Amino acid sequence: MSVVNRVTKKRKFLQDGIFYAELNEFLMRELAEFGYAGVEVRVTPLRTEVIIRATRPKEVLGDKGRRIRELTAAVQKRFSFPENKIELFAERMLSRALSSEAQAESLRFRLLGGTPVRRACYSIIRSVMDGGARGCELIISGKLRGQRAKAMKFRDGYMIKSGQSSKDYVTSSVRHVLLRQGVIGVRVSIMLPYDPEGKTGPKRIQADVVKVIEPKD
Repeated sequence: MSVVNRVTKKRKFLQDGIFYAELNEFLMRELAEFGYAGVEVRVTPLRTEVIIRATRPKEVLGDKGRRIRELTAAVQKRFSFPENKIELFAERMLSRALSSEAQAESLRFRLLGGTPVRRACYSIIRSVMDGGARGCELIISGKLRGQRAKAMKFRDGYMIKSGQSSKDYVTSSVRHVLLRQGVIGVRVSIMLPYDPEGKTGPKRIQADVVKVIEPKD
């Protein structure tokens, strides 16, 4: 008589969360230079599908699909998936300006290249706002100038901080920049616009937006 290992819902949620976090960290390290902008995991009865969003999906696929096959083999070995039970796909990010992951990576590379902090941050904010975002906020902390650590905050537009709308409309990403004077932390928050089709922003209407209907005659 075979014993079936039943997994509780609590343990299942924990396992799924750990899998997503480790997978996101791995892909972030491997695909940072190719504009990695997030990952989506879809579980089907036949296999697990991993959709990688990037601004340059051709580089993610590699020459004749070589890189994506290497990534698939690495993920399959790391998480002990059976043969042909997991598959990776690459998908182009519709708007690079509205991706907090891509903008955080861009800011990280600019700081590593020696660009002054203020110039790099204002350049990122300008590109995000020109891309159609409703608001943008950048927080940089660490040894920016001198030996004393401090935090600098740059923001533009409209940004909500609490409620369900903040979970629906605001995306945030954190990066750590290893400079000669120490580690600098970078947080990029972008408030997305409302999109009825759900492509560039959430479908759900913001909670505090009130539409006044004109009275009938």
